[in-house]
Amino acid sequence: MIIDPDQTEMSVPTEEEAELALESSRQLSRLLGDKKRQFEVFIKPKGREEETITVPLVAFRLFANMLTEMAKGNAVTLVPVHAELSTEQAADVLNVSRPYLIKLLENDVIPFRFVGTHRRVRFTDVMAYKQAIDAKRHAVLDELAAEGQKLNPDY
Repeated sequence: MIIDPDQTEMSVPTEEEAELALESSRQLSRLLGDKKRQFEVFIKPKGREEETITVPLVAFRLFANMLTEMAKGNAVTLVPVHAELSTEQAADVLNVSRPYLIKLLENDVIPFRFVGTHRRVRFTDVMAYKQAIDAKRHAVLDELAAEGQKLNPDY
């Protein structure tokens, strides 16, 4: 999930939008296999002249990823890496409750700062915590799988 700090609500794509996103992401994926550094995009706003815009490859990849998520029915927004999130936004990124996130903050698990009476968490700190937790989960799953193999080699 990607969050825009200026957006307070996320909207899930409609079924029609998801289908359109799926087709668009497929078309873009074919183009991305070309490995060019930039693309020219032709845009024709309704009732206006066509314009050409040069877009870097990294922007196309991001756009293709957003379309893929939308095709799955997921809400997608953007967040700059230097952005600060509210506790609600940070909890959404981690898929935890806000009270649980507050405990993490107050136990110094994730750094934060106060802006007035509101806690703010850097996006990079939230993602670092998420990656660390995911790595621990994978290690435990690997351990369980190895133990299962020892107990039942035919498993």
